[in-house]
Amino acid sequence: MPSFDIVSDVDQVEVRNAVDQANKEIGNRFDFKGSDARIELADKALTLFADDEFKLKQVSDVLTGKLAKRSVDVRSLKYADPEKISGNKLKQPVTVRTGVEQDLAKRIQKLVKDSKLKVQASIQGDAVRVSGAKRDDLQAVIALVRKSVADYPLQYTNFRD
Repeated sequence: MPSFDIVSDVDQVEVRNAVDQANKEIGNRFDFKGSDARIELADKALTLFADDEFKLKQVSDVLTGKLAKRSVDVRSLKYADPEKISGNKLKQPVTVRTGVEQDLAKRIQKLVKDSKLKVQASIQGDAVRVSGAKRDDLQAVIALVRKSVADYPLQYTNFRD
């Protein structure tokens, strides 16, 4: 029975490389001279540091540019509210989302069920497995999910005949 998995995965090596490149550019840029602007990477969480809101936005822009150049989907970043630390300095936690979240998995499962295609969708951990009798039905499911879920980066892997 043909099947495939809907997953959301981010290459952590590329994220680390993008953070290193962004920190290097921030260290070299004239408008960041003398400021405490930097990006720290810990596990699957990033922390952006800057002196004020404007510089925090600039650090975020540099990071998204470097991630985009390294083919990392920036929709996988989830920004939290900036927090004040000592004085005027700010920090902003950013999480790198991997895996299909439970509410999104339920939404995808309901979408597949409502599509009236002869396929079944089951949630397996942080992935959604779709199986059906025909390959064409599975390709129709891929097109349907691509069209309806645009706010989250999804990959379609493990396609088996």
